[in-house]
Amino acid sequence: MQSQVEPNLSYYIAKARSINGRIFQKKIKVAILSSYTINGLEEALRVKCAESNITCATYLCGYGQYNQDILDQSSKLYEFSPNITFIIIDTRTVLSTLFYTPYTIAANDRRTYIDKRVADFVNLVRTFKNRTDSKLVLTNCSIPNYSPYGICEVRTEYGLQEMVSDFNSRLSEAFRGDPQVFLFDFNSFVSKYGEINVLDYRQLLAGDIKVSLGYIPHLAEELMGYVKADLGLNRKCIVLDLDNTLWGGIIGEDGFDRIDLSLKPPGMAFVEFQRVLLALYQRGIILAINSRNNEDEALRAIREHPYMILREENFATMKINWNDKISNMKEIAEELNIGLDSIVYFDDDPVNRELMLKAIPEIMTVNLPDDPSLYASTLMRINDFNTLAITSEDSNRGKMYKQEQKRIELKKSASNLEDFLKQLEIKVTMRKANNFTVPRIAQLTLKTNQFNLTTHRYQEEDIQMFANDQTKLIGCAQTMDKFGDNGITGVYIVNKNNADKEWFIDTFLLSCRVMGRGIENAMLGYILSKAKEEGAVKVKAEFIPTKKNKPCEQLLPNFGFEKEVGQQWVYTYSVPVKQTNHIELIED
Repeated sequence: MQSQVEPNLSYYIAKARSINGRIFQKKIKVAILSSYTINGLEEALRVKCAESNITCATYLCGYGQYNQDILDQSSKLYEFSPNITFIIIDTRTVLSTLFYTPYTIAANDRRTYIDKRVADFVNLVRTFKNRTDSKLVLTNCSIPNYSPYGICEVRTEYGLQEMVSDFNSRLSEAFRGDPQVFLFDFNSFVSKYGEINVLDYRQLLAGDIKVSLGYIPHLAEELMGYVKADLGLNRKCIVLDLDNTLWGGIIGEDGFDRIDLSLKPPGMAFVEFQRVLLALYQRGIILAINSRNNEDEALRAIREHPYMILREENFATMKINWNDKISNMKEIAEELNIGLDSIVYFDDDPVNRELMLKAIPEIMTVNLPDDPSLYASTLMRINDFNTLAITSEDSNRGKMYKQEQKRIELKKSASNLEDFLKQLEIKVTMRKANNFTVPRIAQLTLKTNQFNLTTHRYQEEDIQMFANDQTKLIGCAQTMDKFGDNGITGVYIVNKNNADKEWFIDTFLLSCRVMGRGIENAMLGYILSKAKEEGAVKVKAEFIPTKKNKPCEQLLPNFGFEKEVGQQWVYTYSVPVKQTNHIELIED
């Protein structure tokens, strides 16, 4: 259950000892490079990873040795070969003596100094990138409340605070389009918890500790957002109760006009909660309802209440009935074709929360506070919705799931599957990997489990490298039908061995959202046809079974591939390539 209170650092240090040697489902290697003492961060990260079923190995640089570790090609950092590297810098290190005496030099000289410091860090990052495939998360600097000029600081040309703000902005601009480098907004972290709390002068002066030991667990929690996103462990659906969750009161007892939902207390708390939910919906988080309620009364509130922020079109599915919530939740997951571990559940009733937690532990059941005015801030603290890139498919996901409901209705009315597929009027456009499609291709390789032949995981920079390799065929499938655009839903990566006239399918996957419509057949037929056009006489593929990819187990044999050795299959063109007649295939 999502906790409201962050345990103190001693809990993580003690717990870290007990998990030594334990192996979890996922694994990651994390390097921590810091310009100051950062005691306890690696223990907190390892424990938080273990609690998310991740084995985390850590590397911590020597005190202030981040420069040396990066510049020395034979350093232990590169020997460790991390998946993610955090470089944690601070304002005093960047500004040196100018932190205290910025006005001993002219404004233009202060600008020149910041120019040089930005260039130093950009070059350091480039050196690191050239030597490793690790994701790099670089912190920016906190803007100090202190200024030797006091209230005149804001009237001073390129003053201390503007220097730090400019440094942060230029770092962000330097790496904004880089899929390997991310900027963690440490300034916002300090603002959230308060400089007076995060910076404890007793600890600073005793041991150069610039993040108070009491706030190390909070920093670790923020950094876990990158770890989960890198491993594709993000959650993508919020399921909500209605009474006392989306509005105050009970609609069936209090009535439409008397529920708490307005622009003044106590109804304002629920409006604010809905506003945050809507923002998440607009960036691609699916919303659904699971409520024991009278459907007609609940729907009237959703459709007609003047202060309702979320409307019927914002919910991918709504289970408003008197069935038990466990059954409803399983139906929601099945209808949306998502795993239960993709769901975050909000319910004001602690009994319902406890039942859900015990019945379906894979779901993140949020421990909502008793005070509804804290609902919005509770939601904003959850970092399980993070992804390394937000694509157009993400932003349109809510709309796509509403379109899916129309497809389900059509399927129910069709006499058979063949008629349903014909009536859909499916078009599949095969697109090449380029600057627009690479982020989505990488995203699908990281998170697609059910229809994925090999479950090979690739980062954005890997896909970009493949796209520039003439010995590979890499692309994606964008699907559209009469109800709308499903976006990019399929990916293929093929190694072309033209010397031996043999191609090998490294990666072949399809989003669970469009399974069962023959799109995989159109994609595979396209690959086989392309191989034949370029003179290949064989196409080999591999099916590596996992706990989740049984849906694609029969794809290869059903398409005419024959078992070779182990998990490998081969297609030799002894039979014509299958045609998928109900799909219009377009090559971009």
